[in-house]
Amino acid sequence: MIDHSKIKGHSEIIGIDGVHVGTVDRVEGDRTKLTKKDSGEGPHEGHHHYLDISLVVEVEGDVVRLSANADVAITFEEEDGGKAV
Repeated sequence: MIDHSKIKGHSEIIGIDGVHVGTVDRVEGDRTKLTKKDSGEGPHEGHHHYLDISLVVEVEGDVVRLSANADVAITFEEEDGGKAV
């Protein structure tokens, strides 16, 4: 089991494929809040997105590795209010 308390703000989140997914703002409950700069473009730009903490498989220093490839992981992102992106 992963010790989620090791997830720190400004850590890089990467997919299992090593591709950047986002940057941790902070952990809120059972979700990792991403910084606004990683919010995407268009209607998704300029607000926080969240990833369920259950996707985290490893925390090593300032790197958080997910159980899915980056392109798949972003499909699990939620916007403020819990809506899927």
